[in-house]
Amino acid sequence: MRFVLSLLLAFVAFSATAQSVPAPALAAKAWLLLDHGTGQVLAAHEPDTRIEPASLTKLMTAYVTFAALKAGTITMEQQVTVSDRAWRQEGSRMFIEPRRPVTVGELIRGMIVQSGNDACVALAELLAGSEEAFAELMNREARRLGMTNTHFTNATGLPDPQLYTTVRDLSRLASAIVRDFPEYYPLYSEKEFTYNKITQPNRNRLLWMDSTVDGIKTGHTSSAGYCLVASAQRGPRRLISVVVGTDSDTIRTQESLKLLNFGFQFFDTVQLYAAGQALSQFRIWKGQAKEVPVGFVSNFVMSLPKGQAEKISATLTSQQPLVAPVQKGQTVGTMQLALEGRVLGEYPVVALQDVPLAGFFGRLWDALLMWIKNL
Repeated sequence: MRFVLSLLLAFVAFSATAQSVPAPALAAKAWLLLDHGTGQVLAAHEPDTRIEPASLTKLMTAYVTFAALKAGTITMEQQVTVSDRAWRQEGSRMFIEPRRPVTVGELIRGMIVQSGNDACVALAELLAGSEEAFAELMNREARRLGMTNTHFTNATGLPDPQLYTTVRDLSRLASAIVRDFPEYYPLYSEKEFTYNKITQPNRNRLLWMDSTVDGIKTGHTSSAGYCLVASAQRGPRRLISVVVGTDSDTIRTQESLKLLNFGFQFFDTVQLYAAGQALSQFRIWKGQAKEVPVGFVSNFVMSLPKGQAEKISATLTSQQPLVAPVQKGQTVGTMQLALEGRVLGEYPVVALQDVPLAGFFGRLWDALLMWIKNL
């Protein structure tokens, strides 16, 4: 797990600045394109500039709710009492009423498909007692997910000076929903939902325009502009786009599709090394073996500009002195990858087998050799 996390962080650090493919120009305040499978940012503009998330806030409201469902704290069939505060929410609503029964499942669809602020507050009050306490749960999850430039103050996304995020953080959140809750993510592809005899369509127009798009959330306020986090899967690849601060619903839709098409057309996800493939043998001291094979514990894949995989160069560096005992999966060095002289990143390599300690005389002999080597 430590290796996977390190690899993911390294992937995230690899951005379009290290690539030769020019990103498209988008009519948006900020935007980012993420390869969900590798964690790489393929292109971005103002990725770490603070922005107002508007209803994209509901992605975190959903994440916390999904976690409660998965933990068994609540159930889809559970009935929820609607408070006056939830009922009186301004903005987009699913039109719940204090005296009309509503289930958790209906509230979730009201939040996701109809973008109902009333549904969000009802869920927040169910899970935390109040929307303010629920915001603390949201912030706790944001910190855990590495959303370092995000702060939540409510469950709806209604404007607040202390409610902010970035497109990079939003891409991490969207990717986490896809990864952590595959059983609930399909809710984001539902095109309409009817509650209280009122049918409302999903505001994500890409669901009708591109059959490969299966989510995820729109947002809009007068101050935030029109925003959209979208995800598409074509073959084995899934890309996530975040586009914020456009001037209209039409523009956010067009620009998001442009960004997704760019990623699928100009990049490939390439397996560079197979799991367990020995990349080299590292010298090991005081062990029952003199060398240990090194590589990766899982398939090593990257998103690269099309046709560029054969231009990748790799440099392996061993931790020295590497002294037994060494356990399989233990980090023992790094591999630096470069594309036409541009460093893409450094990735940990691990031992592919155990190397126990040698006997007394073997250790003594290697200790002597190490002393001579360091003279």
